[in-house]
Amino acid sequence: MRIDFVTLFPEMISGVLRQSMMSRAADSGRVQFGTCNPRDFCYDRHQKVDDSPFGGEPGMLIKAEPVALALTSLKIGPETAVILTDPAGVPFTQEAAKALSGKEHVVFLCGHYEGIDHRIETTYCTHSFSVGDFVLTNGELPALTMADSIVRLLPGVLGNQQSLAADSHSDGLLSAPNFTRPEEWRGIPIPEVLKSGNHKAIAKWRRAESLKTTAARRPDLLAKARLEKSDLDVLS
Repeated sequence: MRIDFVTLFPEMISGVLRQSMMSRAADSGRVQFGTCNPRDFCYDRHQKVDDSPFGGEPGMLIKAEPVALALTSLKIGPETAVILTDPAGVPFTQEAAKALSGKEHVVFLCGHYEGIDHRIETTYCTHSFSVGDFVLTNGELPALTMADSIVRLLPGVLGNQQSLAADSHSDGLLSAPNFTRPEEWRGIPIPEVLKSGNHKAIAKWRRAESLKTTAARRPDLLAKARLEKSDLDVLS
């Protein structure tokens, strides 16, 4: 897989990509990363990428032409996913991450100021995603967040692929709480069932805790989750 970032601040991207899992994934050859700066495609000597919006709206907007030229330089094809980071986009989900992990080429278009001329989205973008109901000063952080969630799904990137199945949202629910040694920390013991060695009982406990956590923190997820009769008994 190749992941490119169209960004006015490539240093923000490259700094994160040199760390942790993202760096190991690149070193192993499972993913290639690249950055492309629209400023490099400006005609004026000041490399001005922004201008005031039509209609008298406040702030500045990134112009279409330098972004279009940057995207064209990346040789995007019909199967390339071009993702705009936008607080007005649809919510990014684990399902979206899974779908994108099957792509050979993903491009993140990182907005700044008041965003990018809308004609770029309608001409080039295949997706417009938001990472939450809040606004950030840049699109680099959401792009890196989404890229991380995609890369970790690539075969061989994680040391233990089975851990993916235990992730929150992997089955539509939040994950159960986890514990490690010591068995008792500051007077707080771990749940007895986790020491029992009874895998069936542990699985039942984890499912129940997952349901409880989801009901308490994200009840909206329950409406879409695949629930069994035993799950309904727990929730009731």
